[in-house]
Amino acid sequence: MTEMTDTLQPILARSSASDEFKADVVAYASYQDAPRIASARHAPRIKVLRLLAQLLSAEPNLRVDRVIVEALSGCADFRGTATVDAAGETRVFEFVWDCHWRAQQEGWTDAFGLPDQIRAAREFGWQCFERWAERGAPRAGAAMGARSA
Repeated sequence: MTEMTDTLQPILARSSASDEFKADVVAYASYQDAPRIASARHAPRIKVLRLLAQLLSAEPNLRVDRVIVEALSGCADFRGTATVDAAGETRVFEFVWDCHWRAQQEGWTDAFGLPDQIRAAREFGWQCFERWAERGAPRAGAAMGARSA
C-alpha cells in the first residue's frame, strides 16, 4: 500500500476534505481503524483506496467528512456508489473502475491477444475510472450508517 499512500499524499494536500477524514484515509491505507470510511459489504482495501483517490481528486473542493461505499468487486473492476457526507449534504457518486476497459482504450493486449488489464492497473492505478458521475443534486443531510470497511 506504500505506493498508494504516496499517491494519496498530494491528493489529500489539495483536498478540502475535513482533517478528520484525511486522517482516516491515511489510517485506512495503513490497515488501521478508519470510522469515516465504511462499506456496505466487503470490498478490497486497494479498490476502496483507488475510489478515495478518485473522489478527492475529482472533487477537490468538497468538504468530505465521511464515505460509505456500496460496490461489487470483480477481477478487473469495482463498480457501485460512494455516498459522501460533505458539510451537511449527502452526495452520491456512481463509479466504475475497470482496468479491462482502460487496457482496451489504450490498445494494450497481452500474449493471448486479450486486453492487458494487469498492465493497465499497474500503469494507471486509480486512474482506470470508466465512469464517475454524481447522481442527482446535493440534498440536506440524510442519515448515514454502515459497517466499517
